[in-house]
Amino acid sequence: MKPNHLLMKRLLITAASAALLAGCAGKGPVPTLYDFGPIQASKAAPTMPQMVLVVADATGPAWLDSRTMYYRLLYTDAQQSRPYANNHWNSTPLQMLSARLKSRIAQAGGKVLSITDATAGTMLLRIEVDDFSQNFDSQQASSGNITLRASLLRARSLQDQKIFTHTTATDSADAAGGARALAAASDAIAADIIAWLAARPLQKE
Repeated sequence: MKPNHLLMKRLLITAASAALLAGCAGKGPVPTLYDFGPIQASKAAPTMPQMVLVVADATGPAWLDSRTMYYRLLYTDAQQSRPYANNHWNSTPLQMLSARLKSRIAQAGGKVLSITDATAGTMLLRIEVDDFSQNFDSQQASSGNITLRASLLRARSLQDQKIFTHTTATDSADAAGGARALAAASDAIAADIIAWLAARPLQKE
């Protein structure tokens, strides 16, 4: 092989190696994804076997319609919401809350209909989420916090409305602990909503 050919081959190998290393470096750390996990049976949950209703998808501020995981350092600046860099939700908090609430109502014996399957007099449950975040009281202690407003309507007429809030302490002051605490808080709020619905006078279709 001629000297110039050998030099060219070495240059090409060096360039390919540099490009490979640059590509690997550019990818950065692989994000960790969290969700609420599989739904578990709850023996203590109230039942609502004769209620038929539509559960609308939860609504809320734009920051809850993304997969970003947020936390607040209450001991530093409670008004600042900070995103985790390499930890994300598998789907948005609004989507996860909607799915979990529908599943819990069905598990309690309620009949959850889609809007297209409902009749004009079917009860409609709307959920508006105000807060869904992990709050740090100190570097070692945090909690998962959810606050939402539930509105029950029939034929566009408001039947009842209530604010629900729940705080669950984390078992570890990190993103994983926050995900577990928020999953537990969502189940607790779902149970409270079911109890609220079940306590209403029975209104058949």
